[in-house]
Amino acid sequence: MTDGGRYYIYFSAGRGTAHRMYAISSASPASGYTAERQLALPGGKWAIDGSLFTFNGQRWFVWSGWAGDTNIEQNIYLSRMSDPVTPTGNRYLISQPRESWERVVGNPYINESPEAIKDPNGQLHIVYSANGSWSDQYCLADLRLRAGGDPTYVWDWYKSNGCLFGSNRATMMAGWDPTLYVNGPGHHSFVLLNGDIATSPPAGPRFPLMFHAVPKGTPYS
Repeated sequence: MTDGGRYYIYFSAGRGTAHRMYAISSASPASGYTAERQLALPGGKWAIDGSLFTFNGQRWFVWSGWAGDTNIEQNIYLSRMSDPVTPTGNRYLISQPRESWERVVGNPYINESPEAIKDPNGQLHIVYSANGSWSDQYCLADLRLRAGGDPTYVWDWYKSNGCLFGSNRATMMAGWDPTLYVNGPGHHSFVLLNGDIATSPPAGPRFPLMFHAVPKGTPYS
């Protein structure tokens, strides 16, 4: 994404319990990147799949992580940022994998790969993946912030009643159909103008969605 004329790439690195979030940046998208810098996320726990976004003039960082130091479940956390690489204040829990349709595949149960988007009404959404990525139950679901809500207050977030993009009808939200050609779609990225949720939507242009999956009939391994 871009911020203040610089390009930022966020990634996770580390073995086992040492997974943490890092960032590199450059004035050019194709070269000149800085050495990696670990983000000092509040809590200092295992963290993956982080991304930065700006909402109502405030930078936020959202990621998937552990509550403690053991791999029991992956939750989605949020933190304010004072600049693109500096978290500030507390970490806030906004989602746990506690619904029946996101606990079909576990060990651990997961909420991961959170990505922010705004709908045409200006409401903030965090789209995330549920169920294990090693199975065809992997899918995308949605957290929607209540209009005028506080992003740090978990009860101001509403979770979809099932998968919105998935390959198994039993876990799909009512009225949503499963995929026709792929199994286990998830871990997506919205391709937004300048990486900015304020520009697409609600500005109007359609935008790509990238995700990983396997073709129907392909066995998982």
